[in-house]
Amino acid sequence: MNLRNPPKIKVLEALGAIADGRVKLINEEECEVISSEGDRKYKVILKGSEVYSDDNGTKFRNYVGYPIISCLMIKGLLSFNEKYSNALKGIPWRKLNEEYKKYEKVEEIVFKISSERGISKVELESFIKTVISQIANLHLKKMNI
Repeated sequence: MNLRNPPKIKVLEALGAIADGRVKLINEEECEVISSEGDRKYKVILKGSEVYSDDNGTKFRNYVGYPIISCLMIKGLLSFNEKYSNALKGIPWRKLNEEYKKYEKVEEIVFKISSERGISKVELESFIKTVISQIANLHLKKMNI
């Protein structure tokens, strides 16, 4: 099954996970990503255009979840920007998502934080657009595990 493009916020979440040091390359095909609260561990497998992750977005909503995006960034298969990543360090993603229940609202908060840290919403939105376009060009399929 082809995976859909992620919500924009998932690109930001992937950048934050990398800045927080929560993404670990295990071998050529496997990654491990720790959740923002540190209580969950996501397993990611990348085999060509076939991918797997046990995060909710990938597993239940059939879009490319942030654990896959962060691993693809670490492996150099998607664009990565350290400056943008550092501006998203330490954001409590799960807490915000559960509190506001709308990605648009959480995005507003995240853009405000990054802006206070010197990265404008316009810069980040342009970067997100680039990454989502790159994801679309990868034609990722969900691996059955």
